[in-house]
Amino acid sequence: MKRLQILILIFCVALSVPLGYFVLRTYRGLEQEEAATLSYFANTLFDELEQALEALVHQEEGRAIDEYNFYMSAPAGRGKENRSPLSDLPSQNYILGYFQNNPDGSFQTPLVQAGRSVATDLQDAVAQLEHANRIFNRKRTEDTDKITVAPAPKLAEVEQKPPGRFAEKYLDLTRHQEPRDRLGQKEKRFENVTVAQAKNLARQEAGVAAESPAPPAGALSAGAPGPDAQETRMDADTEKTAQMDHRRKSYAAEAEADESIAAESGSRDEENFQVEVAPLQSVLISADQIFIFRRIMINQKIYRQGFILKLRAFLDDLAQNYFMVQPMANYASLRLQVVDQGREIARLQAGISTRNPEFILKREFPSPFAFLKATLSCEEIPRSAGRNTLMVMMLVLAAIFLIGLFAIYKSTRAIVDLSERRSQFVSSVTHELKTPLTNIRMYIEMLEQGIAKDTEREQEYFQIINSEGSRLSRLIDNVLDLAKLEKKQRPLNLVRGTFEEVVAEVQAVMQAKLQQEGFALSVVREDIRPFRYDREAMIQVLINLIENSVKFCQSAQKKEITIRISQKPDRVQIAVSDYGPGIPRQALKKVFDDFYRVDNAQAQKTRGTGIGLALVKKFITLIGGDVTAENNPEGGCTISISLPLED
Repeated sequence: MKRLQILILIFCVALSVPLGYFVLRTYRGLEQEEAATLSYFANTLFDELEQALEALVHQEEGRAIDEYNFYMSAPAGRGKENRSPLSDLPSQNYILGYFQNNPDGSFQTPLVQAGRSVATDLQDAVAQLEHANRIFNRKRTEDTDKITVAPAPKLAEVEQKPPGRFAEKYLDLTRHQEPRDRLGQKEKRFENVTVAQAKNLARQEAGVAAESPAPPAGALSAGAPGPDAQETRMDADTEKTAQMDHRRKSYAAEAEADESIAAESGSRDEENFQVEVAPLQSVLISADQIFIFRRIMINQKIYRQGFILKLRAFLDDLAQNYFMVQPMANYASLRLQVVDQGREIARLQAGISTRNPEFILKREFPSPFAFLKATLSCEEIPRSAGRNTLMVMMLVLAAIFLIGLFAIYKSTRAIVDLSERRSQFVSSVTHELKTPLTNIRMYIEMLEQGIAKDTEREQEYFQIINSEGSRLSRLIDNVLDLAKLEKKQRPLNLVRGTFEEVVAEVQAVMQAKLQQEGFALSVVREDIRPFRYDREAMIQVLINLIENSVKFCQSAQKKEITIRISQKPDRVQIAVSDYGPGIPRQALKKVFDDFYRVDNAQAQKTRGTGIGLALVKKFITLIGGDVTAENNPEGGCTISISLPLED
């Protein structure tokens, strides 16, 4: 049995190692899948942000060059000029307004009509736009065609170390990993505009210098943002005074150029004029403003047209419209940053806070939004449904595995125990057969030698020989019947009766044995209805039970065996009781197993084959009854047989 336990242990270890490796690899695969899934949807979120930025770029790139004036020139022959769509405050809360920076650095905005005063509700916006124009003039390079463009952004990068790339099994992503250096047009383009549009653009420039009054001082102060407010109040007048002479000279030259355009076009208003339009660029104005503009070159002059982007409102709009409405906001954090020359200017945090993120994905957006960086982090990657399924299946598999091993162990142990009991049975049967044969031979030799001097002594010897012969015969019959019952070859011979003849025959057979051992057999019988039973089988059953009582009650103070026969509603109850040592509690159910013998001192003193009660169980089961064993409160045990009572 110890060898079996060692083999089962080796089997468990041998099976656990590959199973553990399988579980580990499966969990790693699930981790890759979960990380890849989160990375995919995080990149999808960033792609949506980039598409929104690209849509804004396309919208601004598609504007006509004279939309930055209060009036746009109308096509020839189609009436008066149309009002620009930019002449009202923008509907987007993150755009302060639009303006045009002229070649000489002067300022104009479609919010103000040339020759008219600034509307009261627009004074603050106009003042902020003019202040932004002054700051932009200081940041312009000497060569206006070479304003610094941010380098190409890096690809979105996942800051984690999964054990392998999950997506590479399905897609070759190397073809799609080239970063975009900018949104919208990549190179400058040439656009055909009408001569009227070109004249309108130049006329507006001149009109700003000649007719447009300066905004009120209060408006300038109110509109000056951030740390530049004091500078605006201190140098507004001096800056304007210093620029007046330069503007007058430039306006005269520009007027001559405009007259040359008009003279050159003459009656050719229907013809097109070619202008050069550069891609959108961005310049930081203040901690909360960025100027996004395009360069327009016409008649060797460069105009810059664009809008002021309010950073905090812009970041909040992106987070609210593209992140906070997604389920991802419930377990992830989005950080949007505005960075200028490696220095963080503004930041917005949305979603839940993360301290020790397990997953981090970063994205730098192309120009003209190269200043914008996005970071998505997550402390715990959402678990896939496959993880729960794997856990349940592993628990089920482990339970089945353990139950199977336990069943194998119990079955093997039962087989080993049965084999040991069979071996003991062979030894016991040999002894049980040898003992009566030895007695028979001994008494025959005594008779042959004439040791018995009288007839009475001879009769006693003959009774002993007969008793031992009967005992030997019953033992052989028990062994044969057990073999037949195991092979299901023992036929039933049912008869109808009240069990009286069975009890009478048992008393006759066992009388000599009982007298010899000093036991008394009493029968307590109630009136019962006739029922069907196998007479020979029941005789053998009762004899086996009485012999067991005689065998184990040799040291009992009260040597008495009782047979009780009673009738239940639908059963006949036959109980055989004695006053011996009883049966250990843990062995009450095992005593009916094949070849089982109680392991105690009393059993060691008494020889036996271990098939008596097993044969009783098999006979009673064959007839359709039940048999149980229980200890009596006053000592001894009772074997109860329950047989069906026929209707």
